[in-house]
Amino acid sequence: MTATTVPTHQPVEGPPFAGGFVSPDHPTRERVLTDLRAVLGGSGVVAEPAALVAYENDGYMARAKPLAVCLPSTTDQVVSIVRIARQYGLPVTPRGAGTGLSGGATPIHGGLVIGTARMNRVRSIDAPNRRAVVEPGVVNADLGRAVEPLGLFFAPDPSSQAASTIGGNVAENAGGPHCLAYGVTANHILGVEAVLIDGTVIRTGELSTNVNAPDAPGYDLPGILTGSEGTLAFITAVTVRLMTRPEAVRTILALFDSLDAAGSATSAVVGAGIIPAALEFVDGVTIGALRGGGFTEYPEGVEALLLVEVEGLTEASAAEAAAIEAILEASGAKEVRVAASAAERQQLWRGRKGALGALGRLAPNYYIQDGVVPRTRLVEVLGKVQALARRENLLIANVFHAGDGNLHPNILFDARTPGLTARVIAAGEEILRACIDAGGTLSGEHGVGIEKAAYLDWVMTPADRTAQRAIKRTFDDGGWLNPGKP
Repeated sequence: MTATTVPTHQPVEGPPFAGGFVSPDHPTRERVLTDLRAVLGGSGVVAEPAALVAYENDGYMARAKPLAVCLPSTTDQVVSIVRIARQYGLPVTPRGAGTGLSGGATPIHGGLVIGTARMNRVRSIDAPNRRAVVEPGVVNADLGRAVEPLGLFFAPDPSSQAASTIGGNVAENAGGPHCLAYGVTANHILGVEAVLIDGTVIRTGELSTNVNAPDAPGYDLPGILTGSEGTLAFITAVTVRLMTRPEAVRTILALFDSLDAAGSATSAVVGAGIIPAALEFVDGVTIGALRGGGFTEYPEGVEALLLVEVEGLTEASAAEAAAIEAILEASGAKEVRVAASAAERQQLWRGRKGALGALGRLAPNYYIQDGVVPRTRLVEVLGKVQALARRENLLIANVFHAGDGNLHPNILFDARTPGLTARVIAAGEEILRACIDAGGTLSGEHGVGIEKAAYLDWVMTPADRTAQRAIKRTFDDGGWLNPGKP
């Protein structure tokens, strides 16, 4: 795809701005850059065409070039950038680490990208009250390392946590393997500091004036901003909830000769009233890619495996692990193993979280879906995905959060093959339709972005859409902030 292409299945509206926007060759461009450099210095503004290529897209396939990228380090600088953008009629697109998978950070209407890379401070850690105040550019895994010596952890753990940032996690309401037990990002956000499109700074929840008062009166603004994909405000700080590290952790590996058996075992575990900390599904295609990448802990000769983790008090976790092992064996697992050491457990999780990278051994491109289905319909929908792969002669790898039914079929392909990208996009749409028909929804953690904009009417009524647009108008009546993302 070219640098200005958006996949044709997405309805991308024209710029809703009264003054349009400043294109890269517009005569106003130099004045914009001069004003931005006065605020950020020369190194805080990226405008060279070659350098801008890195900011044209996230993990989704659509690309578009911004006028410039701004790299602020303070909330005050964000305020100044937003005011300059309004002065010149420029849209603003927030950007974290660029690991998103739905095009949320793609500046499809040009304008300014505001990156959070330099807003990367952990402002404070309050261990007794189990919370921390962090800036949006703090990497998820770095926050974990900062609080680990205190016996604490930040529960949301997307597979991209070694690179993805807290601001991006909040924008997309990211999940991860352990969201089965702990909930997604929204369940761990206590307060937000954000810059509105007119330059006003708001502080909500536990970042309001009385920072020691949880559950403050008023609307749940942190809840509204979490998952808003950068369309309502630019988040400059977050108060996160921290959890106490469990006393014991047990990681179970169950091997199966069929995808159906592994899917049925997932339902059996949860149906028995057991909610493990994590319950992950990895198919044979992905196992082969992982083994080729050196993850020999993932055995060959199986069609699927489940990675199940339980944690808590030593005695309770041991009893729960034993119950899960029995259910897995009764559900047809050919072998059930328990990680013998912390090192083995960590290596299993490195493999699971490195699965997408390993799939690069099989094809140069992938298109990952994010639909959610009821656990009782997993086997049915997996069957439809397999049938689609056979019918369209596509290689599809399945690695996903089985415990909460969040599917991640990865369609592996070579975008250089004429016509193949269009076939892949059509296959992705068919997978999402199957999820909806099974009683599921469009996204469990990747967000809507531009990828799923055309499908919102599948899951929202006209009244739903009207209410959503009313919220958008309240925060950003002109449509300046991350335009084109519903």
